[in-house]
Formats: sequence, C-alpha cells, structure tokens
Amino acid sequence: MNNDNPNIIFNPLISSIQKVVLYETRSRLYLVGSNNRETRFRLLTIDRLALNRLSIEENANEFNNLEIRRFVSSLTGSPKVTSAYGVLGFVRFVEGYYLILVTKRKCCAHIGMHLVYTIKDTVMVRVNEVTSQRPPHPHEERYKRIFQNIDLRSNFYFSYSYDLTRTLQYNESAPRYVGSKLNLERDEPLPDWNTLTNNVAQVHERVDYAFRSVSRKRFVWNAYLLQPMEGIMHKDWLLEVTHGYVSQSCISIFGRHVNVCLIARRSSRFAGTRFLKRGANFKGDVANEVETEQIVSDGQRLCAFTQMRGSIPSHWSQDISKMVPKPPIQLDICDPYAQTPSRHFERLLFHYGSPLIMLNLVKKRERRKHESIISKELQNSIKYLNQFLPPQHRMKHIHFDMARQSRLSGGNVMEQLAVHAANIIQMTGMFYKAHRGSELSFQTGIVRTNCVDCLDRTNSAQFAIGKCALGNQLERLGFVKSAKLEFDSDCVTMLEHLYEEHGDTLALQYGGSQLVHRIKTYRKTAAWASQGNDVMQTLSRYYSNTFSDTEKQQSINLFLGLYKPKLNQPIWELQTDYDMHNAFVPSTSNASITDWVRHKVRECLPFPCADKNKLVKELFRVHSNGLEMIDAYSNYHQSFKWTDLSEHIEFEISQLAARYMPSSRTNYSPFQRQIQPSRKARQNPSMTGQSSTGSMNSNSSSSNEGEDSSSDEDLSASFAEKESKQTETAEPTPFTLASMLPSMEQVYGCTISPPPKQSMAIYKKYVQMGKLSSGGAQPTQTAVAQREQEHAKMMRGITLRPLSNYGTDSYLSVQPPTVPAESQLIYAEYCKTPRNFNAVPKFEESDLWNRYVQQL
Repeated sequence: MNNDNPNIIFNPLISSIQKVVLYETRSRLYLVGSNNRETRFRLLTIDRLALNRLSIEENANEFNNLEIRRFVSSLTGSPKVTSAYGVLGFVRFVEGYYLILVTKRKCCAHIGMHLVYTIKDTVMVRVNEVTSQRPPHPHEERYKRIFQNIDLRSNFYFSYSYDLTRTLQYNESAPRYVGSKLNLERDEPLPDWNTLTNNVAQVHERVDYAFRSVSRKRFVWNAYLLQPMEGIMHKDWLLEVTHGYVSQSCISIFGRHVNVCLIARRSSRFAGTRFLKRGANFKGDVANEVETEQIVSDGQRLCAFTQMRGSIPSHWSQDISKMVPKPPIQLDICDPYAQTPSRHFERLLFHYGSPLIMLNLVKKRERRKHESIISKELQNSIKYLNQFLPPQHRMKHIHFDMARQSRLSGGNVMEQLAVHAANIIQMTGMFYKAHRGSELSFQTGIVRTNCVDCLDRTNSAQFAIGKCALGNQLERLGFVKSAKLEFDSDCVTMLEHLYEEHGDTLALQYGGSQLVHRIKTYRKTAAWASQGNDVMQTLSRYYSNTFSDTEKQQSINLFLGLYKPKLNQPIWELQTDYDMHNAFVPSTSNASITDWVRHKVRECLPFPCADKNKLVKELFRVHSNGLEMIDAYSNYHQSFKWTDLSEHIEFEISQLAARYMPSSRTNYSPFQRQIQPSRKARQNPSMTGQSSTGSMNSNSSSSNEGEDSSSDEDLSASFAEKESKQTETAEPTPFTLASMLPSMEQVYGCTISPPPKQSMAIYKKYVQMGKLSSGGAQPTQTAVAQREQEHAKMMRGITLRPLSNYGTDSYLSVQPPTVPAESQLIYAEYCKTPRNFNAVPKFEESDLWNRYVQQL
C-alpha cells in the first residue's frame, strides 16, 4: 500500500543487539550487547550504589571484538556472568529496581525471512545494592512474588526484525510519516513514492530504504517495563514482547511445502480474568480482545487474513459474590448514544477499514433473560451508529445462535458457519503479495466474533472462518481450483489442530482452563469419552474463577503498570481495580457525538487509515541491500555459524507435515478426505499446564479453557444420548495388512512369486563364491590345494566374463573415449538451440529445430 513502484524496496531494520552478557560487580552492572555475528558491541553501565533510583549510562561508541575483550579483562575481582538474549526492562516495587533478562529462547515460527522467538526462561537481577544497615521492607518480597505470577515463559513472543504487534499488511505498506507520534490533521506526509525519481542513473534501478517501525502499544506487554530505558539507551536495547499465541505448521502438496502460521495478539488494554473483566471501559477497550492473523506462505508468496474476538463493547458485568455456575448479567451504565461502542468501532475502522462485520454468537431465545440482554445492547448500538455512516461503509451484524443450532437434530454448525464465512471473506478480501512488481491485494474490513466469554463458541466460529480463508488463500496461490476444503483432509486437520491449540491457550489465559467444547464437539464427531473431559474442564474453570482470579488480576495490574506500589495502600487490600482501568480523561474534541468517525478515517475508507498513513520512527536510504542491518537472508540462515539441522526452524516445520498424514495410503493429496487414525494430538509447546497469570495459592488446570458457561451443560447433554447410541451400535473392524494396504499387483501391476530351482542353485553358488573370495567360508588351517579344489568344483559350468574393459585407466590418468563425428555434430546442433524451452519457438528458429530433430 502507498507504493506501486516495484523498484523501491522498504527493509525493516534488524536489531543490532541480539545477545546480551551481564557482568555483576558490587558497585556496577555492565551490560554488553552484541549483534548476531558478535562483531559489533555496545556497553551499558548501571550504578548499583544509587539508592532507590536508576542510574544508566550508555557508551556512545561501538566496540569491536578486541576492544570489548580488553574491557572485560580489565574488570576487577570475579564478576558474576549471565548470558541472555535481550532486556525486557526494569521494574520497581517498594525499594530499588530489578533488571529482567531473557535467558532462554526458542524459535517457534518464521514469516518470510524473519524469525519469531518464544521466551523460555527469564531472570530478575537486583539493581540497587542492599545495605546491611537498613532491613528490607516486608512488602518487597510479596510484591515480587505477585509480579512473578506472570509466567514470562508461557506464550510471550518477540522478533529482532519483524514487528509482531502489526499485521503483515501494515508491515508491507510503504511509510507515509516519520516520527514517534502522528497527528493526521497537522502533520505533512512524505512525497508520493510513485512519482519520486530517487536520483538513480537508470529508470529501473533498484532503490533500498531502511526503516524502524513504530509498534502498536496495545499489543506490547512490557511497555511499562521499558519506560525507564526510553530516551536514554539505543533503540535496539528495547525488546518489545507480545502475549497470546504463535504457532506454525506445514502441509505437503505433493512434495511442495506450504507453511501456515497463526498469530494471536492479546491486547494489554482492559486486560484481566474472566469474571473480573467484562464488556468495555470508557475508552472503548474491550475485555479479552485478541487479534488473530492467519498467514500462508509457499516460500516466495505471502497471503494473510486477519480476524478478531472481543467482549461486547458495553458497560456490563456479572455478580460473582454468589457462588453460582451462571452469575446473572447486568448492565452497569446506560449509554443511550453508544459513546463507548463508538470509540471501539472507530478504532477498528482506523486500523482495519470497512466493512466491520459483527458475528454475534450469543443466544436469541431464553426462558429467563441472560445472554440476550447484552446481545440486544450490541444490536441497538450498531443500529444507532450506522445512521451516521455512509451506506457503503455501514457495519454488518450477523446474529447466529450457535448453542441453539447445535442442539437441533442433525444441525451441523460448521456447515452453516461456512456459508457465513464465505460471505464474510467475499466482503473483506485478504492480503496477498507475490514477487517484486506483481499486483497486490488488500484486506479491507474485519470480522469481529463474540459470544459471552469469547472462548469456546468464538474459537469454533473463528476456525470455520479460518478454514474458508485457508481455502481462498490456497486458491489464490494456485494450489487448488476450488476454495472449498473437505473436513478430515490433511489440510483441514492441520488447521483444526492449530485452532484448538490457539483456543486452548487463549482460554487458559482468560478463563483458567482448557476449552470446554472443541471443534469436534460442534461438528458432532467428538467421542463419548470427551463429554467427561468437558465436565472436568467446566469444574476446573469454575474453581479457577472462584478462587484464583483475584490474585491473577493483581498480577496483571502490577505487571502492566496500572498499579504502582504504595506503602499506605497495598494492592492486596484494594477492594476493586475499577479506577485503574477506567481512568477519566476529559475529551478535547469539539466534534459532535454523532460525528463519531474522524474525517481522515472516513476519507480512507474502505482501506485502513493506519495502513495508508503508516508511521515509522526512522527512514533512510541504503546503497546496498547486503548491509547487515537489513540483510534478512543472513539473519535467517545464519551461515556464519554451525547449526544443528534438527534445531533449524524450517526443518522442524517441514517435519510437521507428516503428523497429519496417515501412515498408509494410496492417495497423497492433502485436500481429499482421509480416514484419520486415532492419535494423540500434538502438544502445544507453549502450553506448560499453567496459565501465564498463575496464582500463588492454587495452580491452574491442565492447560487452557473454553466457552461460556451459559451453554456448557445444555450442549453436553444434547450430544450425550446420540453419541452413546452410536458407540453401542458401532462394531470394531479388525485392522490387518490386507485390509489397510493395497496389493502389489494393484499398485505396481506385478506379484511376488518364489524363484525356480535352477535360479536358486545359481544363486547358492554365487553366495559360496563370495564366501571363498572373502576367506570366510574356510578356516585358516585349510590347505591351499584343498581350497583351490573346492573353488574349481563350484566354478564347474560357470563362465565369468568382464562387462567392461577399462584398459589402462587408473586413478592417476584416464584415456578419454573416442566420440564419433556424427555424435559431435548432433551435440554442436544442440548447443545452438534456444535455452528457454517453455517459450514458444520463433518462426526463424523452426529450421534449426527441424535439423536437430532429424539427426536424432
């Protein structure tokens, strides 16, 4: 976007600090940061004697290998050494600061040539030296334990060269503004890239620019920890991490691997646990807001589709003071002019464009009003706000009662959702990028899915949309003729596993347990035994919400900097955190409440205003695309060091293709329905069995969690009777090689038969000859005459003739063969023929082709 000139290339800057070594002395902390090749170094000094303040000094010079070795050797004493891969920031509780480092990482995905890592371990180092004259404050250790309840080893991700907080479409757009902040009404954009001459000698000469992206702070979870570092240190020291889910898998299309990457970004605004964070705050930030991006790549081309989930943007909550499975839903604040939903929807229009499609999955009909309360509120808000939008850009509302449709006899929810998904993707499109100079396509608008909790039903609906999107992505890449993909095919099975891990991870973070109802439950293919697991997950979620959510919420508020420790008011004594998430900010805009979309945003529709007005921190021209700061190829392949093949991300992902293929088959197409053998699902490496926001008093259940409790029991009961009957009537079929594998005659057209006696006799003599020639058939004491006699007896009737005569050839010299003149003439004519065999031959070349063919 913003650039149709194929000769102008924009390259993101690769961080020059990818490895960090900490040297601890009594009075100083020395941080030595280096690039991936360990050829360029930066030095950071932190004073430990400064009490209750952070004193950071960075050396402005850049060191080489020899200079940094001299500095390290000059350190007195024996400093403690800690190796790390990045600095997450600094945090202060009551006394002094702590430094947080990433000590272990694992590459979990790649987007083009950009590697994505997940954090595997961290360390907290005390910065300010503790003096023996003053005892530590009793609240210090407790705050530290609450802070460490945020398990940074679970589902936190970063990249040195790719902005994970932004979509692929945004990252591939051309910059329009340079700076740290953007004012659309006042700032002047950059000149049009399509009309720039770029001062090049030739018209089609390539021009490379390097830029440093401005991250979307909504998805940066350590923004508060990085605040003490901003403006003091080099920008490459700032390692921003996201929270959510990142995983990549692979399908093999007749030997060609196609990667499918799923990225879920959890918002840090109005973040919290299930019953403590419902609806939205006054800024329009909703609870459980997650942006999910599905990227398909064949190594050269990229195709991406983005969708999102989030709570209904109104002021509503559930009273959890009474221990009941379904706390009643109540509207806390009346919003007749839909000001809170308007702020939320205006932000979506700014970042994603139009149309905004709301897929509402809550119940329509209820004996006692429960879910329908907030559903009606959402519908009224959309109806009111649409009055002030142009007809072509108005929001779409799709109300699909998923729980009711699941209970209907023979109602396959996935088939009905597939119809909606096809219409949604037809309206929004998707982002597509091929080689340089090819035509691009963009996604305009987004589908926003919600139920009550935005967990089980939402995840299954997002899978249905993702399945339809994958079919369109593969069709755009040219791998399939039709966008419709069959269930139980290798391709869809792979995607189903990804979305189940995706749902489990997000449910654990928000709800405290795994998904209660999975995709197979709504497809009505789940086994009867899974109903017991659903009950256990429901109980686990209820326990977590009742006893653990308060401490989890305290950890989130402390980690995100919403609460700053105070001596007179500890966080564990606060009755509520309402003021932290609903800070009142007086409006400075004079616009009417009916003019809820900014003029600049309205002008860009249906395209996203954020993409068309991309902001970057730095932008400069580079005169070589091989510079280390933009050389993504070297940063990806790391050809400068030895790498174990099994540890390379491309090798790991390529091995995933075999996970979804049955061990025996005759049809290797990943798009045709296959009989999937029962196998244990692939364990999500990022799911450690505990929530990333653990509790001090109780552990979370096995992994992740699911759907709203309002339909858990009803949906489980509706499937029980039917599935039990199917289990009783099904007769197990014995599996044998004859039933599972086709015969050799069917596959190869021949059969194996025993050899005749004459052939076996010759073979036995051949084996004996081998034994005699190796000396293994006779003991060493056998006389030479006896061995020769045995050999002559065996060779009776056998004549050995050499197949080739090598003459005097040896490893020292080889006599070249004699090539006939006729063969030399044919080869000479071949050398004159054109090399491009795929092109249609020119008319003047037809005589040359005819002469060549006649000589063959």
